[in-house]
Amino acid sequence: MKVYFTASIVGKKYYLSQYLNIVEVFKSRKHSIIADHILQATEEQINLGTKKERLDFHKKLEGWINSCDCMVVEASFPSISVGYEISMALHRGKPVLILYSTGDPPSLFAFHEDEQLITQRYTMDSLREIIDDFINFVKGAHDSRFTFYITSRISAYLDRVSMKKKIPKSVYLRTLIEKDMDK
Repeated sequence: MKVYFTASIVGKKYYLSQYLNIVEVFKSRKHSIIADHILQATEEQINLGTKKERLDFHKKLEGWINSCDCMVVEASFPSISVGYEISMALHRGKPVLILYSTGDPPSLFAFHEDEQLITQRYTMDSLREIIDDFINFVKGAHDSRFTFYITSRISAYLDRVSMKKKIPKSVYLRTLIEKDMDK
């Protein structure tokens, strides 16, 4: 699986170890991860880049997002450009995992209703499990789609559970079915 990782370059001063841990989990699971543009870049390089260099980088970025299977974001440090990348990925139907380690969830995406978007608070202890769940979610997205009608009461319940657990409704339902299948 090809994963696109993004995070605030300015935030690297505070969260580099978290960025590296996230990337390492995907590598340890034998997934290809595009992350050097964040891990290797500096603020100075970005600020001193010419207009042509910035446009060329944007074309690369679009190519990476178009070719990836999913996006993973470390969003503990706010960034408008990261928000733009998230929007671009969602517009292209890519599953997105937004991770944050401190404070509240990113305000623009905390209550965004899109089954492809998962926002999750993490610790170093919970990171591997969250990523494994996301990998299973992405793999499941490539299976088959099933649509059915539900009552407004069921819909309201799913909305509450989804918000409380910070997972898409489909992930919650899939988990219930898988638990039942394991019995």
